[in-house]
Amino acid sequence: MDERAPSSLPSAGEWLPLVDESGEVVGKATRRECHGGTKWLHPVVNLHVFNPAGELYLQKRPMHKDVQPGKWDTSVGGHVDYGEAVETALRREAFEELGLTRFTPVFIARYAVESVIEKELVYAFTTICNGRLHPHPVELDGGRFWRLRDIEAHLGKGVFTPNFEHGFRRLGEAGLFSYSRRALRS
Repeated sequence: MDERAPSSLPSAGEWLPLVDESGEVVGKATRRECHGGTKWLHPVVNLHVFNPAGELYLQKRPMHKDVQPGKWDTSVGGHVDYGEAVETALRREAFEELGLTRFTPVFIARYAVESVIEKELVYAFTTICNGRLHPHPVELDGGRFWRLRDIEAHLGKGVFTPNFEHGFRRLGEAGLFSYSRRALRS
C-alpha cells in the first residue's frame, strides 16, 4: 500500500479528492483525514466578492469551526467534494454560505497553501456583487465589506486566517485587485 494513501475505510465525514499540484485526482480521503495533519493535498474553492465600491466581502468564521474559529476569511470558501467539478463546488459554496445564485465567476489563480494541519490546492475566483448577501447563520458568524487598505492594515495581526492572508498577498501579486478596479470602471 502507498504510504500516502489513506485507509480504505471511511471515517466520519465527507469524502474529498486528493490531487497532485496540477489538480489531477490521485485518490480520495475523508475530511477528517485531510485535516488530521496528513498534509494530503486536496482542492478548495475561494470566491472573492467585491461590491461596486471596490470593497471585498469577508466572512467571519464561527467559533464551532474546526479550523481557524473566530477569524475573518475569504468571502466564500469550501472543499470540493470527491467527484464534484470545481465550478459546481464554487456555486454550491456560494449559495450555502452567502445565498448567491446569480454571479459570474472569473478564475484568477490556482495555488497550494499549507497550514499546520492541512495542505490545500486553492482555486481562486472573483466576482462583483450588486445585490444583498445573506450569510448563513450556522456556516458563518456574519460578514462585511472591507476596504482593501483596511485589510492591508490588519495583515499579520491575528485578525484573518493565515490562508486568507497568504491568498490575499498572492492574489494581489497576481493582479486580482487591479482586475476588480477595471471591472468596476466598465
